[in-house]
Amino acid sequence: MQPILKVEDVRKSFGAVQILKGVSFNIEEGDLVSMIGPSGCGKSTLLRCLNGLETIDSGAVEACGVRMEKKPAVSSESFAEAAHRLRKNVGMVFQSFNLFPHKTLHQNVMLAPMVVKGVGRDEAAANAERLLKKVGLFEQMDRYPINLSGGQQQRGAIARALAMAPKIMLYDEPTSALDPGLVDEVLDVMKELDAEGMTQIVVTHEMRFARDASDYIIFMEKGEIVEISDEDEIFENPKDPRTRQFLRRFV
Repeated sequence: MQPILKVEDVRKSFGAVQILKGVSFNIEEGDLVSMIGPSGCGKSTLLRCLNGLETIDSGAVEACGVRMEKKPAVSSESFAEAAHRLRKNVGMVFQSFNLFPHKTLHQNVMLAPMVVKGVGRDEAAANAERLLKKVGLFEQMDRYPINLSGGQQQRGAIARALAMAPKIMLYDEPTSALDPGLVDEVLDVMKELDAEGMTQIVVTHEMRFARDASDYIIFMEKGEIVEISDEDEIFENPKDPRTRQFLRRFV
């Protein structure tokens, strides 16, 4: 089976500060992968590179048949053009919910398919209702974001990303802005998507979720991948002393 996502020696700097130092890994279709590591290790930057929201200095990202690299060797397609094509198949959910405050939840979920894919209003409305039902928000569909809890807004953001029918979902700390009591309702949606075969990559500090739900875990430190392992092995028998040191507080 060909990987649905390939990351090849990706490097990224901001000014003189090198954030990613040659990151490489593959992800198979249907995997749920958690990326963990200390704050500032490059996890969120890497995630944004996977979606083309950050340009890369060197290396390449290939997802769903679309290849992004700084200077394409063969194709005349620019990085920005490739990123635009890739984002049609790769959805992203951020720490902040980023719902349009002047639109209802239903309208938020309808909007992108209509604007980007030219889907008709009736079809977009029916699909939005289906997705809001899927994430447990059908009864709140006519509410505005200000009248929703943080957990409801984040589930709405997931529904909005799913409305584009992505093949891969990326999450950047999706529960970090939530009260502890609301975390599980978001993580449960992600577990349901995993059960349905959705490929998902999650930057998270929720170690319980990472261990319970992940097919495998990527541990990063200082812009490098230190260890990639399945969820049981990395918690019970981490190979690298840096992984052991990081996980000591959680085990």
